[in-house]
Amino acid sequence: MTDQFAALGALAQCTGPERQRALDDFYTCWQRETLVVNKWLTVQATSRRPDALQDVTRLTGHPAFDLRNPNKVYALLGGFSANHVRFHAADGAGYRFMAGQILHLDAINPQVAARLARSFDRWRRFDGAHQAQARIALESLRGHPGLSRDVFEIVERALA
Repeated sequence: MTDQFAALGALAQCTGPERQRALDDFYTCWQRETLVVNKWLTVQATSRRPDALQDVTRLTGHPAFDLRNPNKVYALLGGFSANHVRFHAADGAGYRFMAGQILHLDAINPQVAARLARSFDRWRRFDGAHQAQARIALESLRGHPGLSRDVFEIVERALA
């Protein structure tokens, strides 16, 4: 499995039919191994490919992902928030996506949602354009009616 996963990690950065075939085959082989499937989610979430956000969005509907399972959330959404290229996309799409996922998760598990909200902790260190996009996402979270205390505290501290 270690060799397979190393090869999958390299292929996850590539384009072409081999990439998807390798991802599908790996999942088919290891779908009953929860920890391995979590790694499969993470390798896709951390891809530097231009369509990584679309892949992550698609994976939120995959049978292997469950928003109610914190480890699945950390594998996919936490993995995406660690994707320095795609989470920090210049157009703010990564920030908007994450803010939306935090809101969905907040209704289910505020503590896990708050932990994901920490992905915005360093937004003030970004350049001006990225700061502006991150601020918009944070303010959209802060202004959401019914936001849990857990997430509100993280967002308020980040904006303070």
